[in-house]
Amino acid sequence: MDRRVVVTGAGVISPVGNNVETYWKNLLDGVCGIDFITQFPTDDLPVKIAAEVKDFNPADYEIEPAFARKQDKFTVFAVAAAYQAVKESGLVAAEEGGNIDPMRFGTYVGSGIGGFSTMYKECVKLHDEGAKWVSPLFIPTMIGNIATGLVAMRNNASGPSLPVVTACATSTNAIGEAYRAIKHGYADAIIAGGAEASTIPLGIAGFANMKALSRSENPKYSSLPFNKNRGGFVMGEGAAMLVLEEYEHAKARGANIIAEICGYGNTNDAHHITAPNPTGKTQGAAIRQALDEAGYTSEDVVYINAHGTGTALNDSSETLAYKVALGEDAYKVHISSTKSMTGHMLGAAGAVEALAAILALRDGIVPPTINLDEVDPELDLDYTPNVAVKADLTLSLSDSLGFGGHNGCLAFRKVNG
Repeated sequence: MDRRVVVTGAGVISPVGNNVETYWKNLLDGVCGIDFITQFPTDDLPVKIAAEVKDFNPADYEIEPAFARKQDKFTVFAVAAAYQAVKESGLVAAEEGGNIDPMRFGTYVGSGIGGFSTMYKECVKLHDEGAKWVSPLFIPTMIGNIATGLVAMRNNASGPSLPVVTACATSTNAIGEAYRAIKHGYADAIIAGGAEASTIPLGIAGFANMKALSRSENPKYSSLPFNKNRGGFVMGEGAAMLVLEEYEHAKARGANIIAEICGYGNTNDAHHITAPNPTGKTQGAAIRQALDEAGYTSEDVVYINAHGTGTALNDSSETLAYKVALGEDAYKVHISSTKSMTGHMLGAAGAVEALAAILALRDGIVPPTINLDEVDPELDLDYTPNVAVKADLTLSLSDSLGFGGHNGCLAFRKVNG
């Protein structure tokens, strides 16, 4: 028998806040986390803006200085977000004296690129100084699965473990696959989400040269989802984690249940290495899968946290995808793109945005798409321009669309019974 799956903990490191409530307040207030890059010189780069994590102190999350110094930033972000989520959940994995069996406690933590800054730094070292100066920790620091491994180690989570890699859909798929693992009995709880720290010169140059990044010289008016003036996405960084738990297990220990995850869809465009399917059919199929599993009806009041990157092709095809999935109901759905404030956090985006969808459902309020002063006339849905809107939501979704054609969608409801 399929088991119900709920969310009992959440954590976030983001350009607009390094804990859940700060992150959420800033989204509702329309605070933009994008500014000029401070981490390295940008004189020779075509793009000089990004959504950087600010005021991050690893010690706030019981991360030792030596650990923070030796690990790639994406891993440190992942560990910090997981620390928050597990602490809120109240789970303690131990064979004796704990409230969950370590073998039933898993980690599904993804990253789109992994230890990019470590890779870059060690390649420069090899070129400039020679092979003997490459760090012996290079490989285990750079590999994309290391965040999953270290989150597991620090939380004594010995159960199912998968580091999903599906570009911008990474952490949506990580959460969705963790949901299925619990639903079908392979675990009682899983830490699921994603982390990314790819705002480095090579990352900026690569995305800029493929014409994907916004060239805006005004950082506060640069990430423009659904705006006719949109010109590309803005790089972001950070991490978000959810603790997913089997409902009866959570209920038995008196856990605080934030929401129920009740649907997941997963498809591939099979179309192009970077461009989305322009018809929206395959993206819409993933959304429809999540809606069907969640028991959607036309009476539901729905919020969708859109992928909404601010690229010409994404925003148009995503709008079509909503119409494919919902038909005429698409016109009454609340939609917004929080990337207008956080930038595009790549492999962390799905988890950060799933968190926003959960909080919108919890509080009955839809975060805005900021800077939406001129809606593209071809995009005719309700994208919640500029100001948060109160709504008695019954269902919330978050969809993610990644390079390689990867599409994922998650659905959440309040817990009843």
